[in-house]
Amino acid sequence: MANNNGLLRRLWQVFRTPARAAAGLVLLLGFIGGIIFWGGFNTALEMTNTETFCISCHEMRDNVYQEYRDTIHYANRSGVRASCPDCHVPHEWTHKIVRKIAASKEVWGKITGIIDTPEKFEAHRRYMAGREWQRMKETDSRECRNCHNFDYMDFSVQGNRATEAHSTSLASGEKTCIDCHKGIAHRLPDMTGVSGF
Repeated sequence: MANNNGLLRRLWQVFRTPARAAAGLVLLLGFIGGIIFWGGFNTALEMTNTETFCISCHEMRDNVYQEYRDTIHYANRSGVRASCPDCHVPHEWTHKIVRKIAASKEVWGKITGIIDTPEKFEAHRRYMAGREWQRMKETDSRECRNCHNFDYMDFSVQGNRATEAHSTSLASGEKTCIDCHKGIAHRLPDMTGVSGF
């Protein structure tokens, strides 16, 4: 009982001194609020990293998603599937945030109806593809390398052309994945003037 009385006295002293109690309460509420904000922020961030979210607008669902469903990244003999965010959103948190900020341009396109019809989408396909190819080139095809690791490539089961390209241009850093693998998951736009085509 004596311990309880001592505890009650200490609590009474804290609450008799409003400045200390207020500071403690503010710190506690700030800490709890920070946890709630951070948890909510990360939950919302992860919700936008799902294929369901990516194809929730008809521009993606009716165009590039339909093309992607016919590729090896959607269905293959091994059952390993790369979804939209696997290729278009970095895994590392810092890079992911930068990509999400850049993606706000895509939200603006949705709001303003820049690609809201199949005809408008086709008219902008080359620009959109070029922007994505440039992003992947600048990051050394980082998202490709999340699944495809050069160190574990077995050249003995690759075709001659792939072996030659991977063991020279890719190995030396002269080229990156996207230089040769444009259109791996989506139909190519008009490629007039694009190097390698």
